[in-house]
Amino acid sequence: MESLFRVLEISGSGLTAERLRMDVIANNIANANTVNAQDGTPYRRKSVLLHTMQDHAFKISLGNTLRERGVQVSGIAEDSRPPRLQYDPSHPNADEEGMVMLSNVNVLNEMVDMISATRAFEANVTAIEATKSMAKKAISIGNV
Repeated sequence: MESLFRVLEISGSGLTAERLRMDVIANNIANANTVNAQDGTPYRRKSVLLHTMQDHAFKISLGNTLRERGVQVSGIAEDSRPPRLQYDPSHPNADEEGMVMLSNVNVLNEMVDMISATRAFEANVTAIEATKSMAKKAISIGNV
């Protein structure tokens, strides 16, 4: 029964990570047209850095089957790609050559990332539901 709780912890860590990932993606999409962020520069795309809580993915021993497994957020990184440039001399933020620095967010890529994060979230929910079902069956077998 202890291993079932560990499976829930692993899937729970995935849910938490994917929820944060969806939040960051939504923030990127919301700021895709932000020319002036708080520091006066165009908004820079952000991404969530994830890592496994296990050192060796395939090194599983019988006594340590599900310890320290799952995913953990390492941080949120800012994209280093330069901002997009667009010629618009009438824009209030245009430089002397008429160029405006725009956000480096590509909404199409963000939507693809959002679909990926949503599918990963759904997979973790499915794993939790399957684990709950197995636990119920195990309890019902014990009550016979």
